[in-house]
Parts: sequence; C-alpha cells; structure tokens
Amino acid sequence: MSNNYQEKIITLWIVFLLGILFHTLLGLMPLFHGLSVIESQKATSINQISSIMWGMLGFFTLPMLAIIATAFTANRRYRVIHFGFTILYSILNLIHLILDLLLPQVIWYQIALMVLLFLIGLLLNLVAFQWMKAPLRNHHLSPEQLA
Repeated sequence: MSNNYQEKIITLWIVFLLGILFHTLLGLMPLFHGLSVIESQKATSINQISSIMWGMLGFFTLPMLAIIATAFTANRRYRVIHFGFTILYSILNLIHLILDLLLPQVIWYQIALMVLLFLIGLLLNLVAFQWMKAPLRNHHLSPEQLA
C-alpha cells in the first residue's frame, strides 16, 4: 500500500463532499415523486418511495466506498472486484440513459449529462481494466530501509 498521505486525504475529502452532495439530493428526492419535501419525513409519505431511497443510498455510497478502498489497497482480488464493479455501473448508466430516452418528455440536458457520465464510465472501465492487468508492486523493505 502506498504511503502517499496527500492522495488518501484528498480522496477522503472527495468522498466526504460526495456524501454531503448526496445527502442534499436525497432530501430533495420526494419532489421528483410528487411529494412535499416538508411532509416527506412523515412515515406515510416516505414509505411510498422508501425502496427508491434505499436504492439511491446504495448507488451513491458504493462508489464512495470504492474510492476509499482504491486509495488504501491495490491487491489483485480487489482490482478484479473493482473492474467488475465499474462494468456493473456502466451497464446501469446505459440502462438509465435508455430509459430517459423513452420518457414521454425527453429532457435533453439530462440526456447530455447521462451521455457524459456513460463516457466517463467507459473511461473508468478502461483504466480499471489496465490497473487489474498491471503487475503488483513489491513493497518489501530492504535491510537498509529497516535500520
């Protein structure tokens, strides 16, 4: 594992900020389902969309955990899991893009964003594949480094 503390700290701050952003988005999600944000805390209103909210929680937090795991580990098993994870997210993004295109009223700025996210996902797939195939670095310390 690399001891580049600056990269790890920056990674953790990015994850923290993504968490704050998602927290805000999650609080506004009832609006997209015709519910009042103020009333969304009532059990009867929020239960209508609770499965969607839990799904979104997973969809946002898993990449945040992947960012942290990638900063702190580079073993072969994790690299393979990570590559599969990026493929899964690309498939999910493609499905989301197709479903958005099938809506009765297409919102083109959302489509543009989804296309951009899909392309970024493909780039992530490529880099994750290259990382998965890259040789593991040997981090054993020499006797001089131990002294």
